[in-house]
Amino acid sequence: MSHRRDFIKFPLAALLTGGGLTLSALPAIAQQAQLLNVSYDPTRELYAQFNQAFARYWKSKTGQDVTIKQSHGGSGKQARSVIDGLDADVVTLGLAGDIDALAAHGGWVPNDWQKRLPHNSSPYTSTIVLVVRQGNPKGIKDWDDLVGPGVSVITPNPKTSGGARWNYLAAWEFAKRKYGGDARARDFVARLYANVPVLDTGARGSSITFAQRGQGDVFISWENEAHLLEKEFGGKVDVVYPSLSILAEPPVAIVDRNVDRKGTRALAEAYLKYLYTEEGQDIAARNFYRPAISLKAQATYAGQFPKLNLFTIEQAFGGWAKADKDHFADGGSFDQVYTRK
Repeated sequence: MSHRRDFIKFPLAALLTGGGLTLSALPAIAQQAQLLNVSYDPTRELYAQFNQAFARYWKSKTGQDVTIKQSHGGSGKQARSVIDGLDADVVTLGLAGDIDALAAHGGWVPNDWQKRLPHNSSPYTSTIVLVVRQGNPKGIKDWDDLVGPGVSVITPNPKTSGGARWNYLAAWEFAKRKYGGDARARDFVARLYANVPVLDTGARGSSITFAQRGQGDVFISWENEAHLLEKEFGGKVDVVYPSLSILAEPPVAIVDRNVDRKGTRALAEAYLKYLYTEEGQDIAARNFYRPAISLKAQATYAGQFPKLNLFTIEQAFGGWAKADKDHFADGGSFDQVYTRK
């Protein structure tokens, strides 16, 4: 979308205004405040650090203590929980389609929610990579190595996990380009999922299945999760960057119906805008998310983010609404290719 590059050129201070709120002129409030961030699986470490930083900031500006609670799970499952009544002030989910569902099912957010914050309301980006056992004993170098005989692939369930949908579409587009057309891509993805022994509900569950339970030869992973595994498990795993992957843009949004009822809109707005500050962008990069706005953070952490051949959801699949309908709705391509044994 054309407005993305324009946002990158703006200084960070300009991003912290709008909606009648600036982070430098917040009201002083005495009482205790509380906020619930409903997020997807692999952001636990990110928001553990970010929440501490934001609480310090909020206290310094308003004199008010704030308690930030977290809920984590598969992105699609988390969106459904909010629709069903989970009292989120903000959502920080794995893909835009899950927040679109909040607009479509109950009007929890407006239809144009993505226009309210810079970079389509995605303060950081990621991509999909492959995690293998130390020394890469199966010789996995690219997507087509995942469909070979005897290769066990770990990936979560696209019905409940946003990360799993990115995984699925990255593999599909690779095959479509390499082998020619959607029919060949469908066959490729069917062979890939025939090598998947179990579908966890979320990315963190699949990470545990691979790294702690020792199942699988390769784990299709968020880039940030892959590097967290590499950091935690030392030389036991290696990260493989495929020849083609997808630009993942995890979005954030205020849950309007809840913040207006609870009187937490100013707090929730400040919280999400703080993701775009230099500190927020630095915390994202330290947790292996690619900072979307800060040129300083992008330069500081450039060494940990290889340049990749990436495509976008809009370029390859016509956006999330079409991708969901074609691939993940009941009767879509995933239901057609995946057969439990």
